Amino acid sequence: MNIEVTKIRTEEALTALFNIRQEVFVIEQNVAPDEEYDEYEETSTHFLALYDGIPAGTARWRYTDNGVKLERFAVLKEYRGFGIGKALVEAVIEDIAREETAKGQLLYMHAQLPAVPLYERFDFKKDGEKFSECNIEHYKMKRYL
Repeated sequence: MNIEVTKIRTEEALTALFNIRQEVFVIEQNVAPDEEYDEYEETSTHFLALYDGIPAGTARWRYTDNGVKLERFAVLKEYRGFGIGKALVEAVIEDIAREETAKGQLLYMHAQLPAVPLYERFDFKKDGEKFSECNIEHYKMKRYL
């Protein structure tokens, strides 16, 4: 089984990415579409994970006033447990690390509870109390690059 993570460079890949987020966040997790799709779509760096050539996962990162925010990590239900989430986190962190302006920056995310152990494997630490975002429990997690 082959996992390939690439930066989004085509409209076709962007459509696949939005389809994954629609399936995972809007349909499976009941997130309102206006909460899922935001004003940062065009300014974020997006990634698509392919599993044996099939679009299976996605993520993005962007600069904020607080540092670099990693977000919108999603893997289609039928592809979970195959290492796609791990591959996405690795690819996103590696991409951020190539940015000269990101050196020493705070990397942070709002992690859904089931994903916390994955992010902890990449040295992210919980920061603060559990909170609800879009009716889903999260922890803020952070680490420095």
